[in-house]
Amino acid sequence: MLGAGWVATVMYLSLTPHPPEPMHFLNADKLEHALAYSFLMLWFCQVYQQRAPRILVASLLVALGVGIEYLQRMTVYRVFDYADMLANGAGVLLSMILASIGLGQIGIMLETKFFKIAE
Repeated sequence: MLGAGWVATVMYLSLTPHPPEPMHFLNADKLEHALAYSFLMLWFCQVYQQRAPRILVASLLVALGVGIEYLQRMTVYRVFDYADMLANGAGVLLSMILASIGLGQIGIMLETKFFKIAE
């Protein structure tokens, strides 16, 4: 399942000693956290169309973000930060909102449109 791969990637990047830093401005990491978790939630919103599974996935992603912060606390090379937890949750919430207004299918729409153009 590709979704599990995305989750594993986020976990790896969250726990590796020297993750890439694509953005360089004050609190850029908070935006990176929000975008990563928003992407994950939007991905799973395409997989799970019903409300109950989406709420379960949202809860699990928020728990993942909290758990990763506590794992980071156990390392000597990463920093525990409540603001990161908040950014993760904000990303999940953003995608829940986007999915509820019909953008939960955006990946499918883009893929369909891309393949129609390529044909």
